[in-house]
Amino acid sequence: MEDITISKAVIRRLPRYYRYLGDLMNEGVERISSGELSERMHVTASQIRQDLNHFGGFGQQGYGYKVEYLYHEIAKIMGLDMASHMILIGAGNLGQALAKYTNFRTRGFLIEAVFDKDPEKIGQAVYGDMKVQDIAGLEEYIRTHQVDIAAIAIPKEQAVPVADRLVKCGVRGIWNFAHTDLAVPDDVIVENVHLSESLMGLSYRLKNSIREKK
Repeated sequence: MEDITISKAVIRRLPRYYRYLGDLMNEGVERISSGELSERMHVTASQIRQDLNHFGGFGQQGYGYKVEYLYHEIAKIMGLDMASHMILIGAGNLGQALAKYTNFRTRGFLIEAVFDKDPEKIGQAVYGDMKVQDIAGLEEYIRTHQVDIAAIAIPKEQAVPVADRLVKCGVRGIWNFAHTDLAVPDDVIVENVHLSESLMGLSYRLKNSIREKK
């Protein structure tokens, strides 16, 4: 099924289904109905069925869903059944935290190289034997290694020219933590993670929640 037929809202719920199903597997649950999953996730059973029906349904009326099977099928839908080779641009506090986050590796997202332009950071170990490389060698690295995703964790002034370099090298997936929007060709996928905007959204909701209680 073509991705263009699936709404972004549905796609953004898939990782949550995946997480809850993983928890169910750890608890030893083998089968679950949409109603039972609804109670855990606080999403209506109808919404769950509609979401999963976009990809084939996977359940049987009166039986529910096989937890392990559905877990692995959602992993395939999200591309988690194969490793994604990643590089990270920026070895500051955020970049180093991302490089050390082991959960990425357990999900198949392999951060294999970290780049920075700061001479004081170049050569520093960030995770195991992986050391920060000079960003001057970015193009050569991409030419000689498979790079599926590049994470950008640098100031916004540097992000745009770095993104241009990545696109010219053929990188088609960018995970953007820089506080700026990137203008890229239509065949390049950008996932923006603007932390301050998320925090401001939380602030708005908190403020209005307090106001409603008065």
